[in-house]
Amino acid sequence: MSADDDELERIRQRKLAELERESQERAMESESRRQAQEEEARKQQILRQILSSEARERLNTLRLVKPELVDNVENQLIQLASMGRINRVISDAELKNILLRLTGTQHETKIERR
Repeated sequence: MSADDDELERIRQRKLAELERESQERAMESESRRQAQEEEARKQQILRQILSSEARERLNTLRLVKPELVDNVENQLIQLASMGRINRVISDAELKNILLRLTGTQHETKIERR
């Protein structure tokens, strides 16, 4: 009977250790999510300060098609603002020019009928 009790105790200990490990992993994931949300909130606050509402709207619309480009532009703008190189609100027209410079050339849609 003692061997069975020992085996049962080992199983309990393993299960307890597994539950503690899972609990710690969930806590770490939760903390990571919280930090990511705080970072995103800080980022959005800076963008509200340096972009006009039309420019922010343009970036949000563009994010649906080119999320990597929008992330790149936002990060560059935030970096410039933190360095003090942006000291005014960027208009939609200025943002368009920035986007055109970053994407290379303006794309024209041509439709040919044959």
